[in-house]
Amino acid sequence: MTDPPPRTRPPAAFWLLAAINVLVGGMVGLERTVVPLLGRDVFDLDAGGALAAFVISFGLAKAVFNLFAGAWADRIGRRQVLRLGWILGLPIPLLLIWAPSWSWIVAANVLLGVNQALTWSMTVNMMIDLVPARRRGFAAGVNEFAGYAGLSLLAFLTGLIAASHGLRPAPFYLGIGISVLGLILSFMVRETAPSTKPSPLRWVPGVGVPSLLGAATNLKDGLVWLALPLMMTTRGFDLVQVGTVAGLYPLLWAGGQIVFGPLSDRYGRRNLILPGMLLQALGLLALAIAPTFAGLLGAAVVLGLGTGMVYPTLIALVADRVPPTDRATALGVYRFFRDGGYALGAIVATLSLGGIAGVIAAVGVALGLTAFAVRKEV
Repeated sequence: MTDPPPRTRPPAAFWLLAAINVLVGGMVGLERTVVPLLGRDVFDLDAGGALAAFVISFGLAKAVFNLFAGAWADRIGRRQVLRLGWILGLPIPLLLIWAPSWSWIVAANVLLGVNQALTWSMTVNMMIDLVPARRRGFAAGVNEFAGYAGLSLLAFLTGLIAASHGLRPAPFYLGIGISVLGLILSFMVRETAPSTKPSPLRWVPGVGVPSLLGAATNLKDGLVWLALPLMMTTRGFDLVQVGTVAGLYPLLWAGGQIVFGPLSDRYGRRNLILPGMLLQALGLLALAIAPTFAGLLGAAVVLGLGTGMVYPTLIALVADRVPPTDRATALGVYRFFRDGGYALGAIVATLSLGGIAGVIAAVGVALGLTAFAVRKEV
């Protein structure tokens, strides 16, 4: 099977996969607001390496298993990998509820990284399989919108629940329902992989720069994931405010992708990627210096829109440069480097030595410089 012929509307299977990816993103949102505070307030960890271990373990597991997910998908099929990912996701909320020590939280995040690598990699590959080449940006945008809408919603809901019912177990009950429903829906999707045998993977010229930009983007996100709740509560903001900012940033990230993905189909990938990288840099700088809640909300808006511009566009750019038979493997390589950025971001956060705002600002400057350095190569 090659790229399908042009259609006026994506098939029903496309939208089922988008719905599944709402649940995939929700599994990450389950932790976004609560787990950093759980480490500090329940397990008495500071902002050093022990606390960062949960983000580092997630990023490394997701990065490595992206490689496996892509290779497996091109050989045994997308659907089987998707189902495996949801099976591995079932224990995650239970581990978070019952964890007697921080090492259990780290173990849960290793599973979460594997779950995300297998499930999210497959939904984006399958959705791209189901549209013609001229609509790859649209497919990637819808996929990422769905995932980050789920992430944003769960980040906000867990903040609300934690504010009224405590950091656990109540916020993680949502994860039990999400993981069970995701597994059920994964048995309703059909296979979309090309029927021809994949060729041995070679490094595709031009994919290295998207991988670098993807890694820089997720380095920023790993830093914000770990540092934002700690930075805001240290400044005196309450859990509802933390959850609002932590939820608004990925909400704008999600909403932007459904707009910017299709725009990249029409106006070109480069015209979205470079402005998006610069907006991320400005958003980080604003996040570091904003003294008020309104300022933090504004920073979250800029940061989210910038991320939304680059996330689906980089995926579509990589998909443009490989044949359909090798697409899942090539996207797995790209996602390996991109999601390795989570771990790097968490490591950067641990080096802050209490000066989290300064580190956030420094990463913002680095993102801007990266955009200027590669502007002719995208």
